[in-house]
Amino acid sequence: MDYEFRWNDWNREHLDKHRIAPRDAESLVRRARPPYPQRMKRGKYLVIGQTTNGTYVQVIYLIDPDDTIFEIHARPLTDSEKRRYRRRQK
Repeated sequence: MDYEFRWNDWNREHLDKHRIAPRDAESLVRRARPPYPQRMKRGKYLVIGQTTNGTYVQVIYLIDPDDTIFEIHARPLTDSEKRRYRRRQK
């Protein structure tokens, strides 16, 4: 399914603070492969993976009632998170 993404100043500024481009966060969500997305509490979803430039990132988002995706958090992984992610991918 090709989701639409809903952006506003708040979530764009949050991604910018962590130096994550909205297009990279969108791409990561679109390319998610099991075990992602992982369902979290309160209707949130988590995706972890690599952006097209190789940065390891986590993205947390909600799916709005109109089926648009609203990204609420994105940041690069720490070194220990990257090691854990790479071990799980083997």
